Amino acid sequence: MTKDKFLEELRLKLKGLPKDDLEDRIAFYSEMIDDRMEEGLSEGEALKEIGTSDEVAAKVIEKTPLTKIIKEKVKPKRALKALEIILLVLGFPLWFPVLIVFLVFILVCMISLWSVVITLWAVEGGLIVGAFNGVISALGLLFEGEYLNALAHLGLGALSAGLAIFLFFGCWAANKYTFKLTQKITFKIKKLIVGKE
Repeated sequence: MTKDKFLEELRLKLKGLPKDDLEDRIAFYSEMIDDRMEEGLSEGEALKEIGTSDEVAAKVIEKTPLTKIIKEKVKPKRALKALEIILLVLGFPLWFPVLIVFLVFILVCMISLWSVVITLWAVEGGLIVGAFNGVISALGLLFEGEYLNALAHLGLGALSAGLAIFLFFGCWAANKYTFKLTQKITFKIKKLIVGKE
């Protein structure tokens, strides 16, 4: 593959980005290829080192904020004709609720995902508080001479501490994977919007 072919493919895959960003990215990768060729690599080797146009496009889309992509898509490319404006106004009772339902659906899915993580962390906090409570109440009962109750409270505190340590790793993993899933969903939405033309 040649540099020109690579840049042409990249331009096609990023055509939904704002024009300034698109031109900046194309210029950046053109210069990167030239720099590698000046270092002694052939055109093919330089392109191989950078990656395929799909990989580069995915990186660019991932780094571009979703709001910037949406603004570019919403911005009219030309002035609307009178008939189009009339159809938009008359169709408003149909398309606007559908748009709102779609946006609310995405928001509810994200909130549901993150509510599981928040609940796990809340349980983790409760177990930590339970561990401290068990130790403190065991000390209080020990001073009152209730040795058996003190031992039971100390045991419950130790159980809470053990469960808290065990759950911490689950919370951390849930947090990490939910964050990655959120990133993937956002990337898919961006890619869907950028790819639409």
